Amino acid sequence: MEIERTIQPVIEKVSKGFPVLLLTGMRQTGKSWLMERLGGKTRRYVSLDDLKARALAKSDPQRFIDENPPPVIIDEVQYAPELFTYIKIYVDTKKKNGLFWLTGSQKYRLMKGIRESLAGRVAILNMLGFSHKEIIRKPGDSTPFLPSLDLAGKDPVSKPLTSPEVFERIWRGSFPRIITNKNTFDARKIFYDSYIQTYIERDVKDFYNIENELDFYNFLVAVAARTGQLLNYSNLARDVHIDLRTAKLWLEILERSGLVQLLYPYSSSIAKRTIKTPKLYFLDTGLASHLCSWDTADALRNGAQSGAMLETYVFAEILKSYWHNGDNPNIYFYRDTDQKEVDFIIERNMTLYPIEVKKTANPGADDYRIFKTLSVFKKPVGTGAVICLYKKTASIDRDVLSVPVWEI
Repeated sequence: MEIERTIQPVIEKVSKGFPVLLLTGMRQTGKSWLMERLGGKTRRYVSLDDLKARALAKSDPQRFIDENPPPVIIDEVQYAPELFTYIKIYVDTKKKNGLFWLTGSQKYRLMKGIRESLAGRVAILNMLGFSHKEIIRKPGDSTPFLPSLDLAGKDPVSKPLTSPEVFERIWRGSFPRIITNKNTFDARKIFYDSYIQTYIERDVKDFYNIENELDFYNFLVAVAARTGQLLNYSNLARDVHIDLRTAKLWLEILERSGLVQLLYPYSSSIAKRTIKTPKLYFLDTGLASHLCSWDTADALRNGAQSGAMLETYVFAEILKSYWHNGDNPNIYFYRDTDQKEVDFIIERNMTLYPIEVKKTANPGADDYRIFKTLSVFKKPVGTGAVICLYKKTASIDRDVLSVPVWEI
């Protein structure tokens, strides 16, 4: 079963303006399948997961390009950064767009080689797992999410979901292998167990020479348990029995692999009482739920982590709405020393758009009163949104919307 991706036309359009296109994202989000599908019979495809191809790319990059001439797709290119200089030479000689399509699941490792060799020649796109709108077969209805009173007058994209259905989606996750197969409990568990094992063996041990796999796995579990919370390295290190330096290094590895994202607080010299600590989010709630041993969607929905996991899901859906449209959001959160907090702030055109996430089907004034706190920044505050389980998008105040989780 094939599911169209929102990012498909973006890839084709952007490729016409750059000689090199790099599609990044965590493993198993469908990068390879999508690139092969779009490349069709017009592009050669080669994967550096193939050890023979990888060995040639590393030992003789020029010969590798000669044997795999553009237009070409090179999958998992992070395994052979030696290629970047030779790709630069090729594109500078040919002076054509759309020559190389690259994919990689080690984003920050790739960035070093790209900054040094391909600056100005490469367009970089990010892709996560399926969004809700992709799952319901409406990828073209996805636009970068920004609260606007106009949304209240639009026809809904999705049918309303019940709370159990929302948490089923959260618990299952967004990986294509999970979504396109009608997995039983055991099949889902096997997929995530295999995913974690492959990730540790290929992305962690291969690149970072980490010997203690069990400690790293325990660290991964501890991070998943903290999704949606303020980052505290000392607590992480203590719970896994590692030192602070190692905790910082290992979290950086998770960031580089695209498994987690740090969200930074919105602050300025005007608002001196704002905290500076970032929040931590897993980018796939199914993987996080598995690591935290939530065996069923109902257990997750009724458990102590339900609110944090709902917030994590909303964060990932907002990112998808931007990244899959070739855009990057200026997204933050707000929290001050009095514990007043706004879950998300999107800054667009010098205006702040506040967003709260609530596990309620009946949002009220108490859920958005905190938005007034943002006046401390002396910037315009735009339409706010309470993302919740209410059945439709509706105005609940003069400049505040309730938005169903499934309409992001």
